[in-house]
Amino acid sequence: MVTIGALWLAILLSAIAVWVVSAIIWMAMPHHKSDYGKLPDEDAALQALTPQRLAPGQYSIPYATSPKDFQNPETIRKFEDGPVGFLTVVPSGVPTMGSKIGLSFVFYLLISTVVAYLASRTLDAGEDYLAVFRVTGTVAWLAYGTATVPDAIWFGRPWSAIVKGLVDALVFALLTAGFFGWLWPA
Repeated sequence: MVTIGALWLAILLSAIAVWVVSAIIWMAMPHHKSDYGKLPDEDAALQALTPQRLAPGQYSIPYATSPKDFQNPETIRKFEDGPVGFLTVVPSGVPTMGSKIGLSFVFYLLISTVVAYLASRTLDAGEDYLAVFRVTGTVAWLAYGTATVPDAIWFGRPWSAIVKGLVDALVFALLTAGFFGWLWPA
């Protein structure tokens, strides 16, 4: 059996590689630029939302407290008239990148640790590169990519954004698998 401690370098290097590539994807590559659109009248939307003093969180409009609300003609009218949507509110102020960059690295480190755990319990020392690559790559892709699919199914996130995220996750998984395959104990 392989210990997680024996995989510390693969965990660290794969997390660093994913962190760097993620930064490149989001800052330099053009494919995510269309993930969010501008409201036709942003100023009017801000004027309507600002007096509500929304706390950071997730909101739905129109809001229904239970399935029974969908029998209410007023609720039905609101849904039919639209708009229907979900709104995520974050704290006011210019976004700070430092904590988000740090937390994303912690997340990548966590994913690499889970990949190491699963691989260490399913693969023996001395496994060949391709066997390690297949197992770790599959687990990493599932961890990085598939959690967002329900966002499209249930919350209207555009499928184009989900597909782009799945492709990004594949890149992250291939990097992770490459490091684990390369550094797998003999």
